[in-house]
Amino acid sequence: MNLHSLRDWLSAPDRMVAWHGQQQHTLHTLRQQVRALADRLQNQPGQYWALCFDNSYAFTAALLALWHAGKTPVIPGHCRAAQLEEMADSLDGVISDMPLAVALPQLRWDGALASGALPPIAADATLVLFTSGSTGTPRRVVKSLRALDLEARWLSSLWGARLRDCHVIASVSHQHLYGLSFRIVLPMALGLPFAAQQIFYSEQLADHSPDRRYAFISSPAFLRRLDPALAGPRCELIVSAGGALPWTAAQHAQQALSCTVDEIYGSTETGVIGWRSAREENALWHCFPQITLREQDAGRWRVFSALLETDAGCALDDRIVQQPSGQFQLAGRQDRVVKIEDKRVSLSEIERRLLALPGVEDAAALAIQRHGRNAIGVVLALPEMLDAATLHQLKIEWKRALQPWLEPVAIPRYWRVVTSIPVTAQSKRAWPQIEELFDAAG
Repeated sequence: MNLHSLRDWLSAPDRMVAWHGQQQHTLHTLRQQVRALADRLQNQPGQYWALCFDNSYAFTAALLALWHAGKTPVIPGHCRAAQLEEMADSLDGVISDMPLAVALPQLRWDGALASGALPPIAADATLVLFTSGSTGTPRRVVKSLRALDLEARWLSSLWGARLRDCHVIASVSHQHLYGLSFRIVLPMALGLPFAAQQIFYSEQLADHSPDRRYAFISSPAFLRRLDPALAGPRCELIVSAGGALPWTAAQHAQQALSCTVDEIYGSTETGVIGWRSAREENALWHCFPQITLREQDAGRWRVFSALLETDAGCALDDRIVQQPSGQFQLAGRQDRVVKIEDKRVSLSEIERRLLALPGVEDAAALAIQRHGRNAIGVVLALPEMLDAATLHQLKIEWKRALQPWLEPVAIPRYWRVVTSIPVTAQSKRAWPQIEELFDAAG
């Protein structure tokens, strides 16, 4: 299949780019909408503009308009006003298709059309993403268009024949690199139409026309919750990333959608690293071409990749067991970022927000597994113990205070209150004792 680079997306022959229900969006219309928005942006000061979109087609138009206008798109990974305001020093404005209560300059998507040639995208154009860091402070990641194009080429080499004539649908957001790369960049590079709306429920997946071939970009959380009573569409490819897919969930998804799930391993910082086909339990991972994994001291690993902008490589947060063949297995994470419902959640960030609550002297956050599912548990140190009624009311207030800052999956589900958090003789957190606090139900 022929690939179009990002700079050439809009110069390809006219075709259907995306659809939303019965509405179809063509490349000709996209080109005119990008022209109109680029004109507006060229009259705006500032370089860094955040994209906050529900509609993936409108997001794509805004992304291209920023590049053609000589601006730098920023994908914050969320659309919460409180965190956008906290990032104000890193942003010059926001483009959105939804109302946002922020003081930053805003441009609302209006779908306006304009004709005329577009200025070319600069050779050194980049994209900025923010992702959870192990310190709790969002980590700024810069991606070049070269890296995005190269990643699309690797994926096309892996799946090109299966993707032919497919429509791309997704249960993941374009506001993160996985969704951006797989549900926007890959179909645009291959000239495949993509769904403008994200799938949230099995019923929405089942509603897709049986007359089409689909590539389904999904996550372990969604695949685990597939309703076996609903007949899925004809999937030629199912991709899962963002977390480990349990073997039982992979089998369940294959039975429901008549297609083996392919898994991707990577991160926002590194892009794709490896892939595997979930045909057997504990299948080994394969590295993509131009990827090398090297073990550093103390069992930590580093990836060297053509997708990176440096020859120094990038440290990995995962423990790896490499086979003599070069294939590998994943053996858990090493940092303070955990996966909850396949979303990266920074335990340090949760603790930082908890420490800002009135009366909280210390806080510890960890992932708690109950009934096969992970959720956040926190231990708070208060000056004195409280009665049950007061504590119940405080939990309601604490959750309400955290909502502007944390994603729903990061809001603590399990709470424990103590006068002091257990520590070791070295004054470090005594995690075994902290975990014991959650042994009792509640």
